[in-house]
Amino acid sequence: MERYGVFIITYILGAIPFAYFAGRYKNIDVRKHGSGNIGTTNAFRLLGVKLGIAVLLGDAFKGALAAWLGASVWGPWGGIFGGLLAMAGHSWNPFFGFKPSGKGVASGFGIILVLMPKITLLAVTLFLLVVFFTRYVSMGSVVGALTLLVCVFIFQEPLAYRVFGVIAASVVVIRHRTNFQRVLKGTENRFGEKK
Repeated sequence: MERYGVFIITYILGAIPFAYFAGRYKNIDVRKHGSGNIGTTNAFRLLGVKLGIAVLLGDAFKGALAAWLGASVWGPWGGIFGGLLAMAGHSWNPFFGFKPSGKGVASGFGIILVLMPKITLLAVTLFLLVVFFTRYVSMGSVVGALTLLVCVFIFQEPLAYRVFGVIAASVVVIRHRTNFQRVLKGTENRFGEKK
């Protein structure tokens, strides 16, 4: 029974709101400004590069740790389930009433960094290229997620990782649907843009 406790830990790990804490450091409630999300992109936009990087590292670390803990106890499926629980804790944070609170991209990065490092390199490279040329972090995130989805099948990753690729990519795309709408309307914020 104690082995199941690791999944409670991974969920709580995912729910640690690094962007919220960083915002409080500057007396800013990130839930009430910008996109209202407690994710990395909103942290960069509202808090600046230094705190944005700190939030990115924190969110990635909690995803990586959750995947590692799950895998160390239960193997590949445990790593995937632990990682998904961390993404769920971040995206629908229990400390903030389970409202949609983040999109799980940075946490997802940490998860695949631990479980699929080669695919991570490809996904991050394409993410950076898209953001560099379009300055849309949302589009870069979606391209990175779709890269993961395609690569888990091309590289014939274990079934657990393929399942994760399908679920994670679907969540990222669905959570970014409003961003797509804003891109089409020309109202989506570009990275580095001050409003």
